[in-house]
Amino acid sequence: MVGMEGENMDIKRTIRYLKYIFFAAILLSTLADGVYAAEVPEIDKADTAWVLISTALVMIMIPGVGLFYGGMVRKKNALSTMILSFAILALISVQWVLFGYSLVFGPDVGGVIGNLQWVGLNGVGQEPNADYAATVPALAFMIFQAMFAIIAVALITGAFVERIKFSAFLIFSVLWATLVYDPIAHWIWGTGGWLREMGTLDFAGGAVVHISAGMSALAVALVIGARRGFGKYTMEPHSIPITILGAALLWFGWFGFNAGSAVTSNGLAASAFVVTNIAGGTAALVWILLSWYYKKPSGLGIATGAVVGLAAVTPASGFVTPLAAMVIGAVAAVVSYYAMLFRMRRNIDESLDVWACHGIGGAWGIIAAGIFATTLVNPAGSGLIDGNADQIVTQIVAVGVTSVYAFVVTLIIAKIIDVTIGLRVRDDEEAIGLDLSQHAEKAYS
Repeated sequence: MVGMEGENMDIKRTIRYLKYIFFAAILLSTLADGVYAAEVPEIDKADTAWVLISTALVMIMIPGVGLFYGGMVRKKNALSTMILSFAILALISVQWVLFGYSLVFGPDVGGVIGNLQWVGLNGVGQEPNADYAATVPALAFMIFQAMFAIIAVALITGAFVERIKFSAFLIFSVLWATLVYDPIAHWIWGTGGWLREMGTLDFAGGAVVHISAGMSALAVALVIGARRGFGKYTMEPHSIPITILGAALLWFGWFGFNAGSAVTSNGLAASAFVVTNIAGGTAALVWILLSWYYKKPSGLGIATGAVVGLAAVTPASGFVTPLAAMVIGAVAAVVSYYAMLFRMRRNIDESLDVWACHGIGGAWGIIAAGIFATTLVNPAGSGLIDGNADQIVTQIVAVGVTSVYAFVVTLIIAKIIDVTIGLRVRDDEEAIGLDLSQHAEKAYS
């Protein structure tokens, strides 16, 4: 009996120890789960939905560019002009996945470019990347940023419509996206980028998209030369209604462009949404007054003014108040309007005024962010009105560096293509129109 009692005591003691071990294991597991949850960012469904919706909004801007530009060219080049934007949507989507995204947002190399660690989206999956968007899948952030790269290339097409060879255009687009857009985007948006480290404020792409596209448009226009008959006879837009429709799609999509750049569904996104609309509307009204002063308020002018205001507020949209956005839109209309007149007086055939609208408008927007940024809107941005005059210096440096880099590198790319395969079509092909000579189609039967 004594032996049996001893065995029972041993069994009870063993069971007691097993209970202690079991509860300790549960406690350690809970603590481990807590640590793991703290280390891995949690996906926010509302943020993810907003980023994906914004991606779709920005995507609609790309055919919007095609329509906006397509209505401004002659009938024989309408289809070819629209095709440029659609081709870019396909081409840069592939470039972005293969290596563009990695060059912009991949691990930094000397503050200049991302490395190729994320080639083919290797390591870019459904988990968030806390460096860029801590509450949405990395893939959602990637595809949102893809639309910015695509539209930047699409904007440049306005500089060389009605005369560029389609094959040369495709080569130019890939080279420009890789050698101009990707480095500039990394400088300003990539972790470790040198302009980002300086504190440059560019919420949604004033320098990354608009300055780079505008200055590059001027460079390639100088290389490719003027259209046949430019300055000798009028080259009237063939369909202003199509241009207005394109502008409306751009305005609609710009809400995703700017408000989506908050990469979260919160008050900052709402603020960016509101100031985007105000700047576009104010610039359109000022353009009406300017054109009325000189001649008549045209539909083309109103549409152009709206796009100018939207471009100008882009870098400041996440940092400024509604009243500041009005000032930004109004000034943008004035500076871009007179930049357009200057371009005309210089007899430069930068056909659809990408430089005046996006280059100059974007440059003003970057500087305006340094003036009007306030911590009342976004703690991450403080400008002159907040007592931070140094921010203007930073913004001016960003304007100067990105403008010069985009212009010079684009000039080199365009010249190399021109002396190898040729940038522009033959005279007879230009005469019959690019719709037929490049695509064997007509916009209108």
